Amino acid sequence: MTSVDSKKLRMAYASGGPEDGTPILLLHGWPDDASAWRSVTPFLEADCLRWIAPDLRGFGKTAFLDPATLRDGSAVAIAQDAFDLVGALGIDRFHVVGHDWGGRATYHMAAMQPERLLSASVLAIGYSPRGRFDVPSYAQSTRWWYQWFMTADAGAAAVRNDPIGFARWQWDTWGPTEWISEEAFAMAAKAFGNPDWVDITLHGYRSRWKSVPMDPDYETARRKVDATEKLSVPTLFLQGGADRCDPPEESEGLESYFTGGYERLVLPGVGHFPARESPVEVARLICRHVGACAKGALTSR
Repeated sequence: MTSVDSKKLRMAYASGGPEDGTPILLLHGWPDDASAWRSVTPFLEADCLRWIAPDLRGFGKTAFLDPATLRDGSAVAIAQDAFDLVGALGIDRFHVVGHDWGGRATYHMAAMQPERLLSASVLAIGYSPRGRFDVPSYAQSTRWWYQWFMTADAGAAAVRNDPIGFARWQWDTWGPTEWISEEAFAMAAKAFGNPDWVDITLHGYRSRWKSVPMDPDYETARRKVDATEKLSVPTLFLQGGADRCDPPEESEGLESYFTGGYERLVLPGVGHFPARESPVEVARLICRHVGACAKGALTSR
């Protein structure tokens, strides 16, 4: 990986594909890292796309430039990091693909600066209008136990005591596990050794459900997201049919929120990590989406 300094971070990222190719930004989820895309990127390169896959704030080798910066793990902060990264690389317009946390950031990017996104592809996380979190059904609240767990001080202390074990529990319970190898988890877990990983993780989830300090530098962006209900960026959404964290029924009926075209596809037998579980199909669908957007051919369905 290489790195570039943005406004707040020294951002580590991997990249590949033709230098003159159309840029496509790949934002990983939680708990994961940029290696999530390693079986997807060869197909993007074959489609002449220049891919860029950063470690998000708090992950891997990405580091804060100022030790005093508030460790804000909100999706707005991650979205702004993404814009800062491509800005530092001299990229104006680009495609973006996001999984889980990266998916929420992708939706926020589409609200914050839609004119810069050529297309959006999101894996596993359905759209929450205006970026708001409403208490879900009892069934979904049960699946989101880990979020409530972190809002309790004792739960937060447990995560600090064993962050790797906490992350592994999610891998083992969010869908089919045949795809998991010890090598793959060990590679991702290195990213969780970042000294800011626990602080970013706790802030990211606690800020959804309770009042915590937020970085004031993102207040304008937060207001923009809060004021934006419908997204104009053409969007592909890929949902694992066997996702045990955010199952398909949680992402149904969202078509009306996308004015620039929307396609939702459910991948049978796939859990919460589609890029790892079904990389060939995920890559094929992303490339198809990117091509359709280049031709202006995406419609809502």
